[in-house]
Amino acid sequence: MLNSGAKFTIILTLIFLLSRCIDPYAPKLDGYESLLVVEGLITDENSSYSVKLSRSIGAQDASPEVISDARVYITDETGGSVYLNSTGNGKYKTDSIQFRGIVGKTYILHIETKEGNFYESEPYKMEPVAGIDSIYYGRDENLGENGTVINEGLRIYLDSKGGSGNKYFRWDFEETWKFKVPNPKKYDYVNETIIVPVPEIKEYCYKQSKSDEILIYSAFEGHSDQVKSQPVAFIDPKESDRLLLQYSILVKQYSISSKEYEFWYNMKQINEKGGDIFALQPFPIVSNIHNVNNSAERILGYFQVSAVKEKRIFIPFSNVVGMNFPNYRYPCKRIEMAPKDYPRSLYSPPLTWDDLYEMYCITSLYYFVEPRYVPASTMLEKLVFTTPECANCELTGTRKKPDFWIDLK
Repeated sequence: MLNSGAKFTIILTLIFLLSRCIDPYAPKLDGYESLLVVEGLITDENSSYSVKLSRSIGAQDASPEVISDARVYITDETGGSVYLNSTGNGKYKTDSIQFRGIVGKTYILHIETKEGNFYESEPYKMEPVAGIDSIYYGRDENLGENGTVINEGLRIYLDSKGGSGNKYFRWDFEETWKFKVPNPKKYDYVNETIIVPVPEIKEYCYKQSKSDEILIYSAFEGHSDQVKSQPVAFIDPKESDRLLLQYSILVKQYSISSKEYEFWYNMKQINEKGGDIFALQPFPIVSNIHNVNNSAERILGYFQVSAVKEKRIFIPFSNVVGMNFPNYRYPCKRIEMAPKDYPRSLYSPPLTWDDLYEMYCITSLYYFVEPRYVPASTMLEKLVFTTPECANCELTGTRKKPDFWIDLK
């Protein structure tokens, strides 16, 4: 799977190719020039901001060429400046103690590469943004896979306040959910006569995911500047364990310019067409970054500046159980086995409990999770094995409870 950065770079590259051609043709992606790709966002949040630099890539299964040796800094109209520190993998970050975006100020991003190229963004004023009134949810349907399968699930919506002069909006979101593995490991096997409880049962954990969807809104498309019933996310309960215990979503709302709206709109068009660059008419690439000494150089990406408002909701299982969604089934394989259950040839020695354990846990990499005993005795009847992800929640999540988490009934 591509990460969001690689996906971002590929889509930008496709948009660039579209903007250069009039008649459809099959471009040789391994031979075109390497283009600078910039991903950056600063807000008025009390946090560290980041800028990511990379080079465009020629294949969808390749990783972007990151740039980790540039000088990156931000200036404002008063002459103030802040340098971003390289943290590796093409990312540059501000110090949250030394710098925080301020509504009403104008910011410029500066980039100097080791080759001596200088790049600047257009001046971008941080505008205020309306608040989010409410986030709510309901049963809905969504087209899946090839657009012919209808999936039932939970749709999350928001209403936004008006009156702040915002005409263009963008949203992103962060998901967090609590989950439980079906067959937690409760015991360690030493030998047939020594089977001891584990010190900690890793049964409950938390997962997190950041959206890579493009969610934008324009009041100039016949809409009101007071956003109502804006779809934010869709959860298919058959495909995810998000709704089995408790789910939370944090939605962030940004105010964007008409030019940035055009940038995200073009990105969305390519993304929704699955990367088919011949399915759409060409349109020009939109970027607010340029080479100071070479105006003809094409730059991919956008430096975003916006105030942000956010809102979080929690959805416990008790709130969705009455919707009668299809159940999610973990892809687990549970095996209950005794030596006598395993077929042996006439000339092979009998299988022992130790042999059975080694066969599944050492050779096949299953987890031993618990013993089964003959009723009312201490005689072993079965050993229970399962796939690792179904026995240890830390393999796919973390047991550390998020600071904001509240368990609801």
